[in-house]
Amino acid sequence: MIYPESFEEKLGFNQIRAKLKSYCHSPAGEEWVDRMRFSSEPEFIRVLLKQNLEFRQILEKAEAFPTQYFLDATEWIQKISVEGNWLDADEFLRMAYSLETIMACKNFLTKAAEIYPELFRMTEPVRVTGALVQSIFSTVDDKAQVRDSASAELGRIRKKLRDEQGRLRKLADQIFRTAVSENWVPEGALPTIRDGRVVIPIQAEHKRRMKGFILDESATGQTVFMEPAEMLDANNEIRDLEHAEKREVIRILKALTDDFREQLPVLKSAYRFLSQLDFIRAKARFSVEINADLPILETKPEMVWYVARHPLLYLSLKGKRDVVPLTIELNAQQRMLLVSGPNAGGKSVCLKTVGLLQYMLQCGMLIPVSDRSRAGIFQDIFLDIGDQQSIENDLSTYSSHLRNMNVFIQSAADKSLVLLDEMGSGTDPDFGGAIAQAILDALLQKRVWGVATTHYYNLKLFAGQQPGIRNAAMRFDDQHLEPLYILDIGKPGSSFALEIARKTGLPQQTLLEAEKLVGKDLAGFETMVRSLEKERHELSEKIKRMERQETELKQSLAKYQTLSTDLETRKKEIINRAKEDAAQLLKNTNREIEKTIRHIKENKAEKKETIKVRKNLETLTQQVGEAPKKEKKPEVELKEGDRVRITGQEGSGVILNIQGKNATVQFGLLKSITKLDKLEKITATVEKEIAAKLRSAGINVHEKRTQFNSTLDIRGKRVDEVIGILDQFMDTAILLAQGELRILHGKGEGVLRKVVRDHLKTYKQVASIKDEHIERGGDGITVVVLK
Repeated sequence: MIYPESFEEKLGFNQIRAKLKSYCHSPAGEEWVDRMRFSSEPEFIRVLLKQNLEFRQILEKAEAFPTQYFLDATEWIQKISVEGNWLDADEFLRMAYSLETIMACKNFLTKAAEIYPELFRMTEPVRVTGALVQSIFSTVDDKAQVRDSASAELGRIRKKLRDEQGRLRKLADQIFRTAVSENWVPEGALPTIRDGRVVIPIQAEHKRRMKGFILDESATGQTVFMEPAEMLDANNEIRDLEHAEKREVIRILKALTDDFREQLPVLKSAYRFLSQLDFIRAKARFSVEINADLPILETKPEMVWYVARHPLLYLSLKGKRDVVPLTIELNAQQRMLLVSGPNAGGKSVCLKTVGLLQYMLQCGMLIPVSDRSRAGIFQDIFLDIGDQQSIENDLSTYSSHLRNMNVFIQSAADKSLVLLDEMGSGTDPDFGGAIAQAILDALLQKRVWGVATTHYYNLKLFAGQQPGIRNAAMRFDDQHLEPLYILDIGKPGSSFALEIARKTGLPQQTLLEAEKLVGKDLAGFETMVRSLEKERHELSEKIKRMERQETELKQSLAKYQTLSTDLETRKKEIINRAKEDAAQLLKNTNREIEKTIRHIKENKAEKKETIKVRKNLETLTQQVGEAPKKEKKPEVELKEGDRVRITGQEGSGVILNIQGKNATVQFGLLKSITKLDKLEKITATVEKEIAAKLRSAGINVHEKRTQFNSTLDIRGKRVDEVIGILDQFMDTAILLAQGELRILHGKGEGVLRKVVRDHLKTYKQVASIKDEHIERGGDGITVVVLK
C-alpha cells in the first residue's frame, strides 16, 4: 500500500518518470515508464534491479549495443490484426529495420549470456527469424517501393507502363516541335503534366489551331494546356496501367500482411522485448547519471544505507557543489528515527531521501547508495509531509495531519515504512507535542518502521528513553550559524532558534525577554544538547587528528626502519671493506719493512743507502696515513625551492624552508625535517646517477621513451579496468616529461569520457583537458596537456 495518492508528486518521483521518458526511443518504452509500479515481491524486484545493473554495465563499457530503430509497432499490429487491412510499403520497411534491431539485440545478449544473465533471459520468448525480415526485403526495396520482382504480373504491368510512357514522350516531343515551329508555344515553355496526363502549353490565341482537349490554363489565361487528340489514347492507356499497377501493389501488400497475420504472436513477443529493452536502457542511463548502484537486497525490512544521496537534488546541484551524503540505519532493534535540528537544516530532505530511494528501489530502479549498503523490502510506505489543507473537504493543515495519522495507526504494521514530517506542528505546541508523542508510541507498539522530523523537545526526550526509536540530528555550525547537512544518529538536535533570531538582528532586549519566556528547563535542555554536540564534534575531530598522527607515525616508523636497516647494511659493508684494505696495507707494509732490513744488511748500512731507504719508509707512512681519507666534495649552497635528495638515495623532494642547519623538505605527500649537510642538490650529474641506478633496477628510461606511445586507446574497456590502465599511462608520461597526450574512449553514452576526465583532474601535472578537433574525433578523444 502506498499512501497518499499524491505520494509520487510529494516526493518528486513524477519528475523521475519524466526523466526516464525523455531517455526512451519509442512511445512503447514510455508506456513501460507509465506502468512502472511499487512492488513488495523480493524476487521480482531482484530481477528488475539485476536487469538495470546489467544494462548500466553495458553503457559504462560503451559496448556496441544496437540503439537504432527502437520503433513502436502498436499501430502496425492493430492493422495486421484486422482481416482485409494491409500495411503500406513504408510501414513494412520500417518494420523490417526494427525486426533487424530485435535480432541484433538478441544476438548480442546471447553471446554475452554469462555476463548479462537476466537480460539474456528476456530473449527466450523472442522467435523472430531472418526469413521474416527477408520476406519484407524481397517485396519492398530500401526506398519503400514494392519491387518489380514482387510478382510476375507487377513486372509485366510496369514494363508495359514504361514502354507506353516512352512512346508517349516521343509523340509529345514530335507534336511539341511542330507547335514550336508554328510559334504556338510560349517562349521557354515545355511539355508538362496536368491531372496525371501529358499536355502541351499553347498560347491562348492559337488554341483552336491544335486538335485536342484543354485540361487547364495558366493563372493569367494567356496559356492553355492541351492534350492533343493523337495523345488521347496513349494517356488513357497509361492511366489504365497505373490503376492496374496500384491494384497489383495492394494485392501484394495484402498477401504479405496476411502472412504476417499468422506471425502475430511472434511479432507481439518480439516488440514487447524491444519496448522493455528501451525502458531498461532508460533506467540504466538514469542510473549512470545519478551514480546509482545495487545495494545488498534483503527480503525482510531493513535499512542500512551508506553515502545515500537525493537523486533530484544531486542532479540540480551537479557542477555547482556536492550533495552531502547521508548514512542512515534502521534495524529490528531500532526501527524508528526521530530527526531534529534547525529549520532549513536538511531534516525534510533527509526524510524525502529515505522515502524516494526506497520507492525507487521497490519500483526496480538502482539507487544512489554505496554497493555495500543493505536495503530491505517493505509492504507499505505511508507519507505525511507538507501542507494538505483542503477547501473541498473543509480540512485545516493540522486536521489533514491527524487524518493521516489515523490511517497510519489503523493500517501500518511491522512491514510498513512511515515517514512523518514536522510532527505535532500546526496547533497548540503543548497539545500538539502530547498528541505526537502518543502517536509515536502507538506506532512503536505496532513495530512500525519509520523516520519522523520534529522541533518538539518532549519528543526528543521520548526518543531518548523509549526502546525501538533513536534520536538523530542534522549537524549545525553554531559559530557561523550555517547548516552542515550531516546526519548524526544517537543524539537530539537543537533548533538554534534564539541564535538564528539573534543573527537576523532582533533587538537584544527582545531576545532576553524570549529567553525568560522559554524557561530555564527548556533553555537548559537546548544548552545541554548544544554542549553535547560541541563535545561530540571536538571528540570526533580529536579522533580524526589522532588517526592522522597514528598514520604519520606508522609511515615515519616504517621509513626509519628502512633507513636503519639500510644504514646497518652499509655500515657492515664499510667496516668489512676497511678491514680488507687495512689487512692489505699491513701486508704491504710488512713486505716493505722486510725488504728494507734485507737491503741494509746487504749494503752493510752505508749512510747513503740508509737515507734512501728511510725516505722510502716515510713515503709509505704517508700512504698509510692518507688511505682512510676520502675526497671532500665541494659544498653547494642550498636554498628554498631547490630540488634535493638525501645523500645516497634515489627519492627526491623540494625544500620548503630552511631554519639554521635544518630544512623542511616535501617528499611526495610527506614532509620531513632533515639536516642540510645530509641533503644533495639534484644536478645533471646526479640525474645521470639516478638514471643509471634505475637502469640497474630494470628501468631503462631511454628504452621507455622510444617505446612510449602518446595515444592511449581504451575503447571497449570496463570502467574498473580503465583507472589502472590510465594511471600506468599517466605515470609513464610524467616520468618521460611528455607534453601532449591523447586518450581514445569513443563517444557512446559518454560514460568512459566522464570517468577518464574526472580521474585526470586528480593529477596536479595536468595543465588542461579538452576535446580533439571535430575533424579528428571530437569528443570521442580527450587531449591532455601536461605542465
